[in-house]
Amino acid sequence: MKSFVERVLVLALVAVSAYAQQLLISAEEAYKLIGKPGVIFVSGDDETAFENGHIRGSVDMYAHHLHRSDIMGRMECAPLFMCPKEAEHYIGAHGIDNETMVIAYDNFRGPNATGVLAYFKSFGHEKVYVLDGGVEQIKRLDPNQRKYDELKAQARKLKKAYKKAKKEGDRERYKELKAEYKRIKAAMKELEPKLIIQRGIRKVDLGNGHYAYLCPESERKIEPKHYHIDPKKIDYSWIAGKDEVYTAVKDRLQKGEDSDYVIIDTRSMIEIIGERKMDNVARGGHIPTAKFIEWKHITDFENKKSFRDLKELEALFKRYGVTKDKKIYAYCQVGTGRGSDIITALKLLGYPHAKVYTGSWDEWGNDMNLPIRR
Repeated sequence: MKSFVERVLVLALVAVSAYAQQLLISAEEAYKLIGKPGVIFVSGDDETAFENGHIRGSVDMYAHHLHRSDIMGRMECAPLFMCPKEAEHYIGAHGIDNETMVIAYDNFRGPNATGVLAYFKSFGHEKVYVLDGGVEQIKRLDPNQRKYDELKAQARKLKKAYKKAKKEGDRERYKELKAEYKRIKAAMKELEPKLIIQRGIRKVDLGNGHYAYLCPESERKIEPKHYHIDPKKIDYSWIAGKDEVYTAVKDRLQKGEDSDYVIIDTRSMIEIIGERKMDNVARGGHIPTAKFIEWKHITDFENKKSFRDLKELEALFKRYGVTKDKKIYAYCQVGTGRGSDIITALKLLGYPHAKVYTGSWDEWGNDMNLPIRR
């Protein structure tokens, strides 16, 4: 008879095959895989967000830190986000090997989760998916979380009420409300270890100024694993370097909308016009001929899902002249984020030639040989 662990592993492998042809995984599907062998949830949000609330047993890989460049925006192994040897060490230190199913998530908005997705996809990792709706959707599925949130709302009301009673000098009412408040807080504390969304962080020094950010030991001990990047399996259909993008710029300057290329700037307008400069970029502005489609058009904010309905997204891109016959390059500040968000949306729609410009404005804005517009 198979052991319990063996049976669970078989179920996880079956689940993996079911997701093999997709980039998204629903919260309902992902919820069943939390804590299962061979599956690791990876937060793309920053370390503070991870510490304040992450899926139990997950690790943190802040999307912006997956783009490696020096102070002048130079990327040593462009168009790769990170040099392979460093990536192997970094990924393995987070308890991930080549067979691990990686479920990338963020709060719910999508950019940071898609940054993790693009990073792993570019290195040829097949079993990687974005959790649609991230932390917010998992919270909705956790019955303990729902109870906890109800208690939290009660505690807030009681706190306001007992403070008011104290101010009005109603000592008896104050004591009664304060006692009820303490009872509610005790019930919340009892529920906290049972929640799927946990708090806390563990920092592990990887050397050379790099760190792994893992869940606390009390949740799940993450053991480092061996990860290998096969140069033959690097997937360049996800990533582009500045030379590719510059070729597109020159073609678009010559042919306009008749060009075979489209360049998409996914940033905010104050970045696009050069009013705001981020990090150590020397110049503000945008890549000539770029179309402006801010990443916020992709997210379903009303329902707290990472992507709007695909029909809505298809109509959006068509309005901007972004069609499936074009070679498309999207960029933001560092590629792993807003740029990867747009590219993931295009790939969900079946666009065959959509790539994220990995250097993005961090590289382009610092290279004085490349043209800009403001």
